[in-house]
Amino acid sequence: MIVTVDKTQMEFPEKTTYREIARTVQDGYRHTIVLAVADGKIRELFKKAKDGANVTFLTVADRIGHDTYVRSATMLLMKAAADVMGPDQKGQLKVEFSVGRGLYCSPRGRLKITEEFVSRVKERMARLADQSIPFTKKAWPTDDAIRLFSDQEMKDKVQLFRYRRGSYINVYSLDGYCDYNYGYMVPDTGYLKFFDVIPYQKGLMLMLPSAAEPERVPAFEERKKLFGTLAESTAWGERIGIDAVGDLNDKICEGDLTELILLQEALQESRIGAIAEEIASRPHVKFVMIAGPSSSGKTTFSHRLSIQLKARGFKPHPIAVDNYFVDRERTPKDADGKYNFECLEAIDVERFNRDMCDLLEGKTVSMPTYNFKTGRREYNGNLLTLGPEDILVIEGIHGLNDKMSHSLPLDSKYKIYISALTSLNVDEHNRIPTTDGRLLRRMVRDARTRGISARQTIAQWPSVRRGEEENIFPYQESADVMFNSVLIYELSVLKTYAEPLLYGIKKGDPEYFEAKRLLKFLDYFLGVSSENVPKNSIVREFVGGSCFRV
Repeated sequence: MIVTVDKTQMEFPEKTTYREIARTVQDGYRHTIVLAVADGKIRELFKKAKDGANVTFLTVADRIGHDTYVRSATMLLMKAAADVMGPDQKGQLKVEFSVGRGLYCSPRGRLKITEEFVSRVKERMARLADQSIPFTKKAWPTDDAIRLFSDQEMKDKVQLFRYRRGSYINVYSLDGYCDYNYGYMVPDTGYLKFFDVIPYQKGLMLMLPSAAEPERVPAFEERKKLFGTLAESTAWGERIGIDAVGDLNDKICEGDLTELILLQEALQESRIGAIAEEIASRPHVKFVMIAGPSSSGKTTFSHRLSIQLKARGFKPHPIAVDNYFVDRERTPKDADGKYNFECLEAIDVERFNRDMCDLLEGKTVSMPTYNFKTGRREYNGNLLTLGPEDILVIEGIHGLNDKMSHSLPLDSKYKIYISALTSLNVDEHNRIPTTDGRLLRRMVRDARTRGISARQTIAQWPSVRRGEEENIFPYQESADVMFNSVLIYELSVLKTYAEPLLYGIKKGDPEYFEAKRLLKFLDYFLGVSSENVPKNSIVREFVGGSCFRV
């Protein structure tokens, strides 16, 4: 048969797999090939190629390929852990959340994680990887898959499959161990050469490479505040009986969603109140610095925090760091020649510090407004003087970077890191990346407020993420407090807004694969109306109907 590979026609025997074709061109790729793209569809390498197919490949350095590596390594971990535990021990590992480049897994059932256990699991993973054991996929009738995972005591999967419309479930097997995976897998364990497993807290960390450096396993960097915030959110979900999508769907079907919404919103409000109380207990604080990645709900949070501060006798004034952008022609450009508005050099740092110090000294300052159309700062008579009760609530991506406010006394600043840190998982072994929730938030908001299509939002997302990695995440542990803005019910609400936008992305568009992945992901959720979402909810910043100007 004739197959066009990377625009070159090549001849192969009938029933040749994409893996065999990949071997012939691997030398032309810098990193290991893990998936094929045939006639516009992603194919796992163990699939057979068709005559006349037009084929390209994805490697571990591509986002989809990297996700495939992570997913496969996670199943390898679960298989190794099951082997070490043996058939008589009732227990399992559960994937909880990511911390940097590590996946934190906690014990369930009777499993106790010790250093010896972790060492044996790591050794078993290495042995399985050396043996190049194949991952096999088989479509099981849904009822049979439910019985299979019920016998394996994977209750999250059993609940999840109750809401599947299809008659069959794709089940992966690895040397007798069966699991369900949200996405593609590598052909065999021999592809999984780079990993580490270390004990951490009550569980373990599975350390894996990044897409940027797919052949290097980074050292674990402890992030105590981030871990604590994620663990707290996970524990709260477990207390109310929702730690996976199936639990949320059950709540919706039982008619308990309104109570859940009110409960979650009340919890967030109490946390915002506690932050305001902490600020009030520090008499020297005049600057509340708020930073977080895109679509974290910073604007709504700032408004709600300001209300809580007012209730405690303060006079808060919102300040957007964006108003201190340098003039457009002075803005640095990135490698593609586009303006880089996310680097610190795009801000007039010295003017910001001079104004803030003048305010701290009791002087009256004319506050700027940045005109994004002209690319210039404007001064329109907005004068500000700080009295004893006045406090500035400053929002900007560089708020946690002390270089941004280098002239201000440390005790005058209270730093808040806010992000949508997803604690809800698809099931025991398939986590929901925090970035997916934020991407869906941004997509819905962009379409509603800026007329930006889902395709454009997805295309811009890698650049947004790079800016976050450079300018926000390195400083998150320096915050006085972390606030998790995610709402456990929000993906069911966002689903009804996001799906039509994603269906608008056409096959052949570069963003098509990501749109298909997100649509499959949203298919796990039952959609609900936003009518019972309070007007001051962070969700309203994205779906509309907020009582704030957001």
